[in-house]
Amino acid sequence: MAKNTPVVVGGIAVGVIFFLLLPGWLKLLAIVAIIGIPAAGYLMLDPSQRRRLREQRRRRRIGP
Repeated sequence: MAKNTPVVVGGIAVGVIFFLLLPGWLKLLAIVAIIGIPAAGYLMLDPSQRRRLREQRRRRRIGP
C-alpha cells in the first residue's frame, strides 16, 4: 500500500460522513464547489500555461 493511501481513504470516509449529515441545499453547494473551484482555477490560466499543462498530461499517458 502506498504512503498516501490511508490519508486518501480517511479523507473519502470523512467526506462521505459529512455528505450524509448535510442538508440538501448544502450538499448541492458542496458539489458545485468541488467542481467549480478547479474549473475556475483552470480558466484563470494564460493560454500558454494551459498549453504547458496539456503537454504535461499528454506526456504522462501510458502508450504511444
